[in-house]
Amino acid sequence: MCMKRSFSANLLLRSLVLLSLTKFALCQQTDASATSLDYVLGPGDQISLAVPALAQDFASKNFRIERSGDVALPIVGNLHAGGRTLQALQDEVKSHLSSVLQNPDVVITVSEFASQPVSVLGAVTLPGIRQLQGRKTLFEVLSLSGGLRADAGTIVEITRDLKMGAIPVPNAAPSSTGQFSVATVKLKNVMNASAENIIVMPGDTVFVPKADIVYAVGSVTKPGGYTIGEDGILSALQMVSLAGGVLRNSAMEKAKILRLVPGSTARRTEITVDIKRLMAGKLPDIPLQPNDILFIPNSSAKSAGYRTIEAVVSVAMGLAIYNGRL
Repeated sequence: MCMKRSFSANLLLRSLVLLSLTKFALCQQTDASATSLDYVLGPGDQISLAVPALAQDFASKNFRIERSGDVALPIVGNLHAGGRTLQALQDEVKSHLSSVLQNPDVVITVSEFASQPVSVLGAVTLPGIRQLQGRKTLFEVLSLSGGLRADAGTIVEITRDLKMGAIPVPNAAPSSTGQFSVATVKLKNVMNASAENIIVMPGDTVFVPKADIVYAVGSVTKPGGYTIGEDGILSALQMVSLAGGVLRNSAMEKAKILRLVPGSTARRTEITVDIKRLMAGKLPDIPLQPNDILFIPNSSAKSAGYRTIEAVVSVAMGLAIYNGRL
């Protein structure tokens, strides 16, 4: 019973992370146009100016910030915008226009973000390059990418150019080249707004690995693929429990674990496992590895649909993660 409660809690946590990120993503989409005056401009960003008294000069026009950080504006001329906030640039434009207008009304907005890219890759709904558009946490960046896919794992890997400083988590370490800071954080900590929900910096790469999966095939109640929990441990008996137990006609003593041969992506070795004796406590439980297939035949020794190892593997690989267990 304790084992079942433990796995139920872990699976519930995965569901809450996925649901929270998805809901936040929808909120972000509805509020995408909001830009803080604290936003720091950079090369590539495009801005627009609203100056009612000079509408003919500024209306329906966009101005790109050059690689140098400068931007050319009508009447005002060249101003340095890179590294400055919207508020600071807006104040400077007002100051310049004060020579031709009394108390000029100026509003600057970002019409296109291009200076703060972050790559979000892996098991997210919309992988690709996103613009931070200001200060964003890791949770927010994952949400901007549509949240997690159903096959997402339990960690997030972050890579940052050391020119931007080291990633502020305890396990951060330099890459082999010494150019990057690399760190891994747990998704549950990101969702719980802990210190691991770090501020993402421009140029960061955020990668969500797929979950490690093991498969249950044959005479089990719920055959399918199941994710290994965040502790990285899943045993043969735990797998039987996740799969809803064995069917009445199962030959538990003839079960097999089909495991990939090291260095191979196709060849597998057979490991005989007596589930009946395991359940009776007469044998130590067997830890499973990612991509293992636990095959429990029926009492006729071999089911008609599982004549060969290849057939078992084919069936296992065709099974999606069991939807009720995400």
